[in-house]
Amino acid sequence: MHMRTVLQVPISKELRGKAEKVAKAEGFSSVQEMVRLLLTKMSSGQLEVRIGEPAVRLSAKAEKRYARMMKDFDEGKNIYTATDVDDLMAQLNGTKVPRKIS
Repeated sequence: MHMRTVLQVPISKELRGKAEKVAKAEGFSSVQEMVRLLLTKMSSGQLEVRIGEPAVRLSAKAEKRYARMMKDFDEGKNIYTATDVDDLMAQLNGTKVPRKIS
């Protein structure tokens, strides 16, 4: 039989609200579920904590551009091939017209 205990951590309502939103956005049913996962990972040495800058977010314009690129990729449009490294470098430098994949 597993013994259970309650961990109480005083936090502001504002922090709780923000944490709830993030937990839901990440697919957790609650902040408690997210905290349980973090404690489980931490206790087994599987949690790496890093303090730093947040991930870069794309602008709305860039998001649309990459969505179009992904659609083209899924549809097999605007995909090019190179025969070797020199061919690839020539395509990247604009000194050779790339070969489209049919």
